[in-house]
Amino acid sequence: MIEYKLLKEIEQNPLSTQRVLADKLDVSLGKINYVLAGLIKKGVIKARKLKDDPRNIHWSYLLTAKGIQEKVKITQSYLAKRLKEYDEIQSEIVDLKREVARNNGNGRKR
Repeated sequence: MIEYKLLKEIEQNPLSTQRVLADKLDVSLGKINYVLAGLIKKGVIKARKLKDDPRNIHWSYLLTAKGIQEKVKITQSYLAKRLKEYDEIQSEIVDLKREVARNNGNGRKR
């Protein structure tokens, strides 16, 4: 969930450039730009230009009140997804241990 990771990073580092955000989140600069634009349009993030020099524009990104609420919802959704994945992996581990125990019980060495 790029939105979750992006909101978290912006909350911690509001002066991060899009390039830094892209590097930290391991996505393309274009994807960061696209996701940021969508979040700004939804009112989740407010962008403020810090410098007006066309050769060196700097922005700060801030979570709005709506953004904080959205981050809570996204965090809950992300957590639920990760917990489901965790449970599935735990179940797979149990199955694999049983399979290894069965195979070792048949005199096969691995």
